[in-house]
Amino acid sequence: MSSPIEQQDYLTQLKTALPQAEVEAVEGAADPTILVKPEQLLEVGKYLRDQAGLDYLSMVTSLDRPEYFEVVYYLYSYGAGGGPLVLKVRLPRENPEAPSMTSLWSGADWQEREVYDLMGITFTGHPNLKPFLLPEDANFHPLRKDYVP
Repeated sequence: MSSPIEQQDYLTQLKTALPQAEVEAVEGAADPTILVKPEQLLEVGKYLRDQAGLDYLSMVTSLDRPEYFEVVYYLYSYGAGGGPLVLKVRLPRENPEAPSMTSLWSGADWQEREVYDLMGITFTGHPNLKPFLLPEDANFHPLRKDYVP
């Protein structure tokens, strides 16, 4: 089994293969973490899956930061082992929207729906983006810091 590729290796690969992509390392993170712009998320994700061998998406989650929301993706390679590589995208608090990763990893389906339901982040291109934890007519997102029950 080959050794896992380090964060800097992924950054170097991405900057070489996709010179237009604005990617950067997130310093001080517990796992290797790369920040990408929302409009480049699918292109970077496709490269990481098809060329870098990150063929497994284990988790999609989100964070409510004071100035923005973050959507966080945990990617692994079955072949290389080790991991994860964490991919992050930052979204504005007003109308947060990111492209759906379901076309690359089908495992993103329910997890993006959960983030949509609980945080109110829209995933464009998602095949079935509707609530499954809250009522369909709910007009609140209980994991947002500004939510008051």
